[in-house]
Amino acid sequence: MQTDSASQIILDPQSAAFAVDPHAVYSAMRRLSEPYFWASADTWMLTKVADVEAVALNKTMLRNNEEFIDDVDRKAQQRAINFQDMPYHERFVQVNLLESEGATHARLRKVVFREFTPAMIARQRPAIQAFVDGLLEGLSDRDEIDFVGDFAAHVPGHIIGRVLGVPDEDAPKLRHWSEEVVRYFDVGRGDADKARAELATKEFYEYLLILVAEREAAPQEDLLSRLVAYRDAGQLSQDELISTAMLILMAGHGSTIDVLGSGLHALLRFPDQHQKLRQDPKLMKTAVQEMFRYESPLPYFHRFATEETEVGGKVFPAGTRFGLLYGAANRDPARFENPDLFDVSRSPNRHLAFGGGGHFCLGNHLARLDMDVIFSTLNARFSEIGLVDAEPEYKRGLSVRGPKALHIGWKRA
Repeated sequence: MQTDSASQIILDPQSAAFAVDPHAVYSAMRRLSEPYFWASADTWMLTKVADVEAVALNKTMLRNNEEFIDDVDRKAQQRAINFQDMPYHERFVQVNLLESEGATHARLRKVVFREFTPAMIARQRPAIQAFVDGLLEGLSDRDEIDFVGDFAAHVPGHIIGRVLGVPDEDAPKLRHWSEEVVRYFDVGRGDADKARAELATKEFYEYLLILVAEREAAPQEDLLSRLVAYRDAGQLSQDELISTAMLILMAGHGSTIDVLGSGLHALLRFPDQHQKLRQDPKLMKTAVQEMFRYESPLPYFHRFATEETEVGGKVFPAGTRFGLLYGAANRDPARFENPDLFDVSRSPNRHLAFGGGGHFCLGNHLARLDMDVIFSTLNARFSEIGLVDAEPEYKRGLSVRGPKALHIGWKRA
């Protein structure tokens, strides 16, 4: 039973108020003596950095609970969250590296980890710089742009697409499919969302089948060719090859767009910090880390307890579902001094925007490199950047955080 203070908290991720400022709700949750129970999702929501970190690093906590429920309960659970009767989604999305556990997760993660090394990511800098330069050159004669729609939306699909081996001209399709699939993981999904997610997954699959066949006939120096080689060596199946390629293209797509938008918004909301960064470009790495902390682009994931466990001073039975509110933990004053202040020189900055434990984001190095190149280039090319809309509208939902649009004005240096 919830305390009186907990009962006064309204968690409505689809509301306009939550989109404007979810941190007010998170702060109220953090002040509770025990985790907040979100009845509509049957989930205990964790907002304190110690609780979120403890669960994320606990190997007995799993992303799904299929290892300790029978098939009847599994199907009932699928129906309860409307994840049933989606053959392509069930085949390629619900079982991918992010959703898998145990030996399957370890095997797939080892394959991908082998490829996403810091050295491999560092080699992408010239290509990223060239793409960003070209994109900005095409926009810089305009006095105003929508930074999200005109710039940020074009970046991740091209960059990760080039790593995997996708032609540049196909990047817009990747964005559409990725957004439709990822959107279905948020709360409040309906049958129309379901139909779009299933269609997007089917079209994504059919597209990747063609690319795989091309690499089988003529391997290239790209990640997809190496995944085909891993499949041929018996390290992953054909379906796992498709689901892994799909995940790589989806995972950092929307989140990179979102953090680019929220990162620039933070700089423009805190002009003293933007000026500080301009005066000392060596702060870019800490500034990028702060962008991820300040508005975490993937603020929510979940875990299931496989055994009785204590979290936040309360004992929970096996089967309990926990909501890991990374966005809330990253504003916890127990770890971060003045957490609501955006500080480009914040150090140390042990944020949780990339998750933790076995599900720590493998694409974190590439995401940070993208941000480093982009914001360094913006500061070098433009002497003035300012908001056109004082209060940009942010996306609604629990699992995403970023502006829908960010209208800015700028002047070339």
